Amino acid sequence: MKNSHKHDHDKDHSQDPTFTKDQEAAINGAEAPVSDSDKKSHEKKQTHAEENKIASEPKREPKNVTITDIELEKLKNEVAEFKDKYLRVLAESENSRKRLQKEKQETIQYALENVIVDFLNPIDHMENALKYTQQMSDEVKHWAIGFQMILTQFKDVLTNNGVTSFDSEGKPFDPHSHEAVEVVISKDVPPNTVINETLKGYKIGSNNRVIRPARVKVSKSPTEENETDQNETIE
Repeated sequence: MKNSHKHDHDKDHSQDPTFTKDQEAAINGAEAPVSDSDKKSHEKKQTHAEENKIASEPKREPKNVTITDIELEKLKNEVAEFKDKYLRVLAESENSRKRLQKEKQETIQYALENVIVDFLNPIDHMENALKYTQQMSDEVKHWAIGFQMILTQFKDVLTNNGVTSFDSEGKPFDPHSHEAVEVVISKDVPPNTVINETLKGYKIGSNNRVIRPARVKVSKSPTEENETDQNETIE
């Protein structure tokens, strides 16, 4: 019975055109909805209150620090010391980088040289074989022309990589460039002169570093031979 009475009461209010939603919410015990203008006004008040709070806080004044001349000089010395250490470490780092780069280049260069030296022996054999083609038949000479072209291509590859052969005959014996395989007694040429080359030597690079010494026969004067024999007899 009570529920029916309440329902009739609510129905009467809903039919009243002057009855607002706020009044209905108040009767039902609910909070009235907040409009957008009220929200903005509330937020504005909060912002203003926070600004006033910040403005009312006491400002922190920077403290003035005074140091003596001795302390200032000490700080300058420390700065100079740290700067010197930094420059030393920087220089050592740069030197290490250059040294590692140089070692890397040298390793690659030596590896390339070893491969090139391995190719020199087949080239030597081909050159020696082609020396005797004039004594062969016409058919062999025809084949020799093709091998000569291949040999020329091999030599071009070596030249393009900075590898060149050097002549030794008639030049003074140089232990850095020559490997003596025989000593020949001769009075026609000066002593320690290369009179024959049995194997070509090769150099590489702009500094002409020897990658394979030439095998040579070296002259020796009869006087030196006699002195050697006399010394052996005395001993």
